Amino acid sequence: MQTAPVPPAATELEVSSLRPDGRRVAIHTVDVRGRFIRARRVVFAGLIALYLAAPVVHIGGHPAIHLDVARRRFFLFGASFNAQDFWIVAFLATAVAFSLLFLTAWRGRAWCGWGCPQTVFLEAVYRPIERLIDGPRSRRVKLPGSPWTAVRVLRLCAKHALYLAVSLLISHAALSLFVSASDLIAMVREGPAKHPTTFTWAVMVTGALYFNFGWFREQFCVVLCPYGRMQSVLHDRDSIVIGYDVKRGEPRGKLHKEANVAKVATLATEVKQPSGAASPKGDCIDCKLCVVACPTGIDIRKGLQMECLACAQCIDVCDEVMTKVKRPTGLIRYASLNQLAGHPTRVLRPRLYVYAAAAFIAVTAAGLAIGSRSPFQAIVVRQPGVPWVIDGARIRNQVEVHLTNKRGVAARFHLAPVNPAGVPADVRLGQTAVELPPLGDTRVPLVITLEQRLARPGLTFGLDVSDDASGVTRHQDIRFVAPPTAQLPSNQNQ
Repeated sequence: MQTAPVPPAATELEVSSLRPDGRRVAIHTVDVRGRFIRARRVVFAGLIALYLAAPVVHIGGHPAIHLDVARRRFFLFGASFNAQDFWIVAFLATAVAFSLLFLTAWRGRAWCGWGCPQTVFLEAVYRPIERLIDGPRSRRVKLPGSPWTAVRVLRLCAKHALYLAVSLLISHAALSLFVSASDLIAMVREGPAKHPTTFTWAVMVTGALYFNFGWFREQFCVVLCPYGRMQSVLHDRDSIVIGYDVKRGEPRGKLHKEANVAKVATLATEVKQPSGAASPKGDCIDCKLCVVACPTGIDIRKGLQMECLACAQCIDVCDEVMTKVKRPTGLIRYASLNQLAGHPTRVLRPRLYVYAAAAFIAVTAAGLAIGSRSPFQAIVVRQPGVPWVIDGARIRNQVEVHLTNKRGVAARFHLAPVNPAGVPADVRLGQTAVELPPLGDTRVPLVITLEQRLARPGLTFGLDVSDDASGVTRHQDIRFVAPPTAQLPSNQNQ
């Protein structure tokens, strides 16, 4: 009886994070030094600082970012929004989507390598913890096959304890975006029993972060993220991506096998070489450091691949090798596929025009939507049931004015009724001056009484609402509703 072949164990330099049978290969990246990794660390530090400071730093008396879903109040860098402003989210989402399309068509997956939270926290927080506890890559690769000693158990416990602690910190920072930081601290002090919902969310988010960054890692980008699978339709041959210069690097060969390369090159110009004769090797010395520096385990020398995150770690490590062997840097670099093939790159092209125009329109529309927001909102709400009341020879309409302060500070409003020309009516407001707290609202009763003989279809009254602080005045029309003449009492039709 034949047995199924056993797949070979993953080698140290196996390309890709998945084996042919679908099993995962753990990725252990080599420590990288260079200009791009230094720049990325600065960007990562700024993004993490922004994330941690957003719920703590106050702008205009409120946190920089506070999404108070329970009270339907939202504060974003000094601007305040309520539930009625949710339509603006569609404009913001469209602006972000088209801007990302433009960036991708122009600079490839720059977002993935430089700004995506998955990359930021993995490369700036979790991998440094792993390097601190488990040591350099050479030791991390051998660790799974090493015996279980007390030191190894202690290191494993310490690493995962730090993973959990960092995940807990990040999850609480995320929760403080929805629950103010001061309220969250009070909830932590009072204990989970008094706040089971918040505690459950904290546990769930912490567990998801721990699973993702402690184990799942690059699989999120390779398997789950839909953005990476859209690259084939977003890129073209003129998009700036990370690529390997095949013409310069091939044929590759080990450094110690390159003796007399210059001599062979000279002979090749003087003597016609027979078929199959050796040719000078390219600049790639096949050190495979670009493979072990890749966070998704791909070989960039095989061309642009879906798993490439444009993190530029292969550029840094290759440039360092080229410098050591006294060869020009840039064997792996940011370039378009056309440029790597020896053709000119078209910077201005129809695809980029379309994405740029769509992004500009979307961003402009989002800006206008935010800028055109009124500092308050007044809506006329009618009482349920019949909209009129017949009182002898008069008809009465009773409505409510739902007044909402849409700013993040307290405000005072004045309400003034406006009668149509030539129509005497008794218009009474429950309040003519209203003070509202930040993003507060109230309902003001409004009663309009009119003689039956003056009622006519289309009769409209008005209400002027002015904001003392901004000086803005809004006019609200109020249609007077009366029954048809046939429905009035006979003695009232005379």
